[in-house]
Amino acid sequence: MTWTTPDLCDAHPEVAVAEPVFRDYGGDAAFCGRIVTLDCFEDNSRVRDLVATDGHGKVLVVQGGASLRRSLLGDMLAEKAVANRWSGFVINGCVRDVQALAKLPLGIKALAACPVKTEKLGVGKVDVEVSFAGVVFVPGYWLYADANGVIVARTDLLG
Repeated sequence: MTWTTPDLCDAHPEVAVAEPVFRDYGGDAAFCGRIVTLDCFEDNSRVRDLVATDGHGKVLVVQGGASLRRSLLGDMLAEKAVANRWSGFVINGCVRDVQALAKLPLGIKALAACPVKTEKLGVGKVDVEVSFAGVVFVPGYWLYADANGVIVARTDLLG
């Protein structure tokens, strides 16, 4: 890794900085990419759909309504995300299978762990602006995350 979020913040004071509410669950502590958004609540059907697509250079930002009652990502979907080259996830909700997630080459930030799976109702909106942790996540913007935090920029700060 040749960047850190503190260095990016110093060089680009215009970036949006998320409130420090997330825990790290993936094997990659630092990740970045173009934002793809999903707005869903206690239903990870669309997460399943999205991780099956090409995720090269992308980060999936999931607005799960801060629910702590159901998990929006587990080991099986995370393994699919790795196979399809997703860079990582920022989830305003929960994950499960945390021991397995920690071994995957994938960045995962979420609020907490919860062992309960979601219902599969096929509900969720893709590529809509979502807001949580004091930041508006816009599809196509860039997200950078490491152990220091999560930042969002309109353009690629590394290119």
